[in-house]
Amino acid sequence: MASSEKKPLFSCKNALSLLAAIAITAAALILFSKVEVLQQFGYIGVFAISLISSATVFIPLPGFAVAFAMGAVLNPVLVGIAAGLGSGIGELSGYLAGFAGHSAVARTKLFKMHKEQIGKKGPLAIFLLAFFPNPVFDVAGVAAGTIKMPVLTFLSAAVAGKILRYIIVAQAGGFAVSLF
Repeated sequence: MASSEKKPLFSCKNALSLLAAIAITAAALILFSKVEVLQQFGYIGVFAISLISSATVFIPLPGFAVAFAMGAVLNPVLVGIAAGLGSGIGELSGYLAGFAGHSAVARTKLFKMHKEQIGKKGPLAIFLLAFFPNPVFDVAGVAAGTIKMPVLTFLSAAVAGKILRYIIVAQAGGFAVSLF
């Protein structure tokens, strides 16, 4: 492409990525009203609740509390794995929004910081941001999508960080119940 030519602002690929992010978020908001039903399904319910909680871009939902509570009644390691898988996959909504090039946060200091760190550290930055409780992990997902980090790289790092975090959360839930 010659330097005088401009890239199109909106391509079919970008439109599909944006629509997918919007659809995931809308479905998450609709399905989250079914949390009590999902909890009856054990590990599958933990996975689904975590996926729904993380799929909402910039709208926090209580997946963390579900993993804590379910760690008290189910095997905490398996709860952590189910919650981490669901949560990591749910983070694709932010990634897709960034990949599509549509970001309400692109000019924020936090976005620029995450984008710089992900550009320098790659999957390690995603892993660490996913592992530590981070209410703005969606910004990291958007940044990873914006810099076109390979989706499997993003997903692997996010899932690994989330699994480790949720194993600890579920273990804490199991321990808390044993105190009473």
